[in-house]
Amino acid sequence: MTRTPHRSLPVLLFALVWLSVAWFGCWAWNPNTAVRMFAAAAIVEEHQPTIDRFAHLTIDRAQFGGNFYMDKAPGMTLMALPAVAIADVLEDASSVGMAMDVSDPALDRYMRLRVWLAAAMINATLLAFASAAMFDIGRRTSGATSAGLFAALGFALGTPLWGWSTTLFGHAPVASLLVIAIWLVMRGTLRGRATPGRYPSLAGLTLGWALVIEHSALLFALPIGLWALWRMRTLRPAVARRAIVEAVIGGVLAAVPLLGYNLFAFGDPFRLGYQGVVGFDGMKQGLFGLTRPSSAALVEILVGARRGMLWVAPILVIAPFGLARLWRRGERSLVALAVSGAVIAFLYNASYVYWDGGNSTGPRHAMPAIAFLALGFAPLWAAATPIARVPLAALLAASMTINCTIAAAEITAPQHIPNALVDAVWLGRFVPGYLRTIPSEWFGYTAWQGLGMYLGLAALLLAALVIAARQARLPNI
Repeated sequence: MTRTPHRSLPVLLFALVWLSVAWFGCWAWNPNTAVRMFAAAAIVEEHQPTIDRFAHLTIDRAQFGGNFYMDKAPGMTLMALPAVAIADVLEDASSVGMAMDVSDPALDRYMRLRVWLAAAMINATLLAFASAAMFDIGRRTSGATSAGLFAALGFALGTPLWGWSTTLFGHAPVASLLVIAIWLVMRGTLRGRATPGRYPSLAGLTLGWALVIEHSALLFALPIGLWALWRMRTLRPAVARRAIVEAVIGGVLAAVPLLGYNLFAFGDPFRLGYQGVVGFDGMKQGLFGLTRPSSAALVEILVGARRGMLWVAPILVIAPFGLARLWRRGERSLVALAVSGAVIAFLYNASYVYWDGGNSTGPRHAMPAIAFLALGFAPLWAAATPIARVPLAALLAASMTINCTIAAAEITAPQHIPNALVDAVWLGRFVPGYLRTIPSEWFGYTAWQGLGMYLGLAALLLAALVIAARQARLPNI
């Protein structure tokens, strides 16, 4: 009898993705990451939201009155609080009393450890959960376990979500939460299900928390909400109303920490850190820098050498073909969700005054588009012949290789480098061996040894995944 190791597949997948993120570090002094850590340190160690003693170390900051604050949505900082507290206990140290100088070895170690621990606890875990969710979505929409695995690997490790998950930027966790929300809606509205159960409240909570991480997530949550309403059209009216109420309650509960932080920091639950941004006059244009889409910026975001998505995630080129296949299979509402979500993400990025994202490998503000485009991976793999799967597998391998170099070397490529991938990542850091791995950062190994250790462990997990996928037999759904 053929075994059906479906339970082992998500576990192995989770382990591979989590390891892949947690193994690598990032430049802890990037202003976007650093200011979030400064705010977390101030809350844990001084029980206050102001970052006055850190303010000269970052250009990303807000000012109200005579005090400086984090200028970001508070979600990442709130989730990083346990990491700061744990590291403080383990090291029996805090930033209070340290020299506030980036050249100070003690402060540098302080930042590197806490940023790495926060990324491993938060982003690595969320991306791993999202990859398992994408696996389940893919196998349900295609009818093939191998297709679900192809989609999960393409989503998590074939795109810069891998590299961005090593930082405290909010783009990767938002993309992860979007996939998890799509999966929750799908599971809660399966054909023949009499009641959605706990899924509506969890979906509302998931999308609500995405808004706490990045306020722009509201734009990407809207099509998921509309899709959920469409999927619930066959439910009894009373059941549908209850599901809507539960989803709203979940979203409201997620917003409570946001309102609480704003009240704690600014004395007003509805005041945002973005309202006090200093040094970026473009944020005063439109709605916090959002104006109208620029066609030139859109071209650069898609294919430009400096920020183009296809340079850093070539696997996305097959997404339209997979979505077309999904459309022919009758999953038209899911295709509408994928297209609308991706379009919104790209137009949002092209509408932002600072569309290039400053120091960035790929268009970081468009990363949520990956959550929607990856829905097309599984159907294309399932429809392909064994011969046609060879170039698809090669494309996945190439995308994973590219993003392994990005995660290991540099996710925040300098702003004005002509080709971020070639000039900044490969020639600037990877080839010279300027890599950030756990063994080389903390245990005295060389960067190449650290990378080799990861590749060995990842190869074992990947081989186990492929074997389990080949043995699996998916029942009719």
